[in-house]
Amino acid sequence: MAKAMKIAIVDDEQDMRQSISQWLALSGFDTESFATAEEALKRIGPDYPGVVVSDVRMPGMDGMAFLKRLMSQDSALPVIIITGHGDVPMAVEAMRVGAFDFLEKPFNPDQMTELAKKATQKRRLALDARALRRDLSGGTQIMDKLIGASPAMERLREDILDLGQADGHVLIDGETGTGKTLAAHALHAVGSRASKPFVLVQCGAYAEEEMGSKLFEGDPDASLLPLVEQARGGTLCLEDVEALSAALQARLLTFINDQGAPAETRIVAVSNLQEQGKTSEDALRPDLFYRLAAMRITLPPLRQRGEDILQLFNRFAEGFSDEYGCEAPEVGAQEAAQLLQAPWPGNVRQLINVAERAVLQSRRGSGTIASLLMAESETVEPVMTTEGKPLKEYVEAFERMLIDNTMRRHKGSIVAVMDELCLPRRTLNEKMAKYGLQRSDYL
Repeated sequence: MAKAMKIAIVDDEQDMRQSISQWLALSGFDTESFATAEEALKRIGPDYPGVVVSDVRMPGMDGMAFLKRLMSQDSALPVIIITGHGDVPMAVEAMRVGAFDFLEKPFNPDQMTELAKKATQKRRLALDARALRRDLSGGTQIMDKLIGASPAMERLREDILDLGQADGHVLIDGETGTGKTLAAHALHAVGSRASKPFVLVQCGAYAEEEMGSKLFEGDPDASLLPLVEQARGGTLCLEDVEALSAALQARLLTFINDQGAPAETRIVAVSNLQEQGKTSEDALRPDLFYRLAAMRITLPPLRQRGEDILQLFNRFAEGFSDEYGCEAPEVGAQEAAQLLQAPWPGNVRQLINVAERAVLQSRRGSGTIASLLMAESETVEPVMTTEGKPLKEYVEAFERMLIDNTMRRHKGSIVAVMDELCLPRRTLNEKMAKYGLQRSDYL
C-alpha cells in the first residue's frame, strides 16, 4: 500500500490551520502545520513527499513570495493557494507562477479534500518518475561514462532517459569524437530492451553486397542469422547509416514498415556527416530519414561544454597514469585556461589523445600541455574557438579542478587538503558544496 502523502498547511491564523488539518485528517491525509512561510521552508525541500496548502496573506513572507521560493527549488511541487474575498487577481497571478490551484474563502471542505486528492496523486506520480530517472541515470555503468556537469550534458542525459523509455527509432548525430556510439549504448541500457540484444553494425565497413548479406540474409553455411534477426526484440545500431546504398536503404525501410508499431526491434541510426557540413537528411531517402529521425539526439561538441573539459582531462589523465605507472601531470592555471579555450575539433577523442600524451610527457619530465595542443592543431582542420568567457568562469573552473585533484591525491582527507590549499574547513566545505564535490567520492 502506498504511503500517505503529507499536506503542509501554512497559515498565520491558528483556527484556520486547525480546521484545515482536521478536515484533511478525516480523509486520511497526514498533515503538518506551520504559522509562517519561513518556518515551513525549514521542512519543505525539493523532494517533499506531499503538497502545500498556503494562505496568500501572511505577515513576513507572504503567500506569493512563499510560492516563488517553493517553485524555485521544486517546480513540480503542487501548491494550493487560499485567498480572501477580492484576491482573485492575486490567485490568477499565483497560477501563472506555478500554483496547482486556489480556493477562495469561505470554501467548502469537500472541495478542499477533492483538490488535495488530485494534488497528491500528481505529486506521487512526479516523485515516482523522479525516483525512476535517478535509478536509471545512476544504475548503469554506461550512463556513468557520460561525464560532465555542463548544461549541454545535463540535457543529453535527460534526452537519453526520456527517449530510452520510448519505442520509436532514434537518429543520433554530432561531430566526430563526441560519443555518439556511447549515447546509443546508453539509450539501450536505460530502456525496456536492456536485457535484449544490442547489435552494432558498421555500415561503412563493407561493400554493398556484403553489407546486404550481413544485414538481411546472414550466412547459412556458418549458421549465422542476419543481423536484423540477431537484434530481434532489442536494438539494432547502424553506425555511419548514411553509407548505406539506395538499395539497402529501401530494404531497411521495408523492414521498418513490416514491423508495424510499436516496433519489435528498435533502430538507432548514428550519422557522422555533421562535421562535413552535410546532414543525414541529405544522404538518406526522405521516407527513411523521417522514420529514423522520429526522435533525434545531437551530441554537443566539446568546445561548448566548458568546465567539463577539465573534468574529462583529469579523468583520462588519471586513467593513463595508472596504466603507465606514473603520476598524473599537474595542471596549472595557464594550462587550464588553454584547455578551456582550445577549439577541440576532434572533441572527446582528441582530448583523450592529449591526456595520454601529457601523461607520457610527464613521465619523461618534459613538455607542456600547450605544446601538445599546438601539435594537435596542425593535424586537424581549424574550427572556430570557444567564445570568450568572463574571467570569473575560468577562475571557478580552475578552482574546482584544483580541489578535485587535491582531494583525489589525498584520498578524501579533508585535513590534508586544507593544509595543502591553505583553506579553513568552512571555506573548503562551502567551495566543495558550490562545485558539487563530495568527500565520499574520494574515499
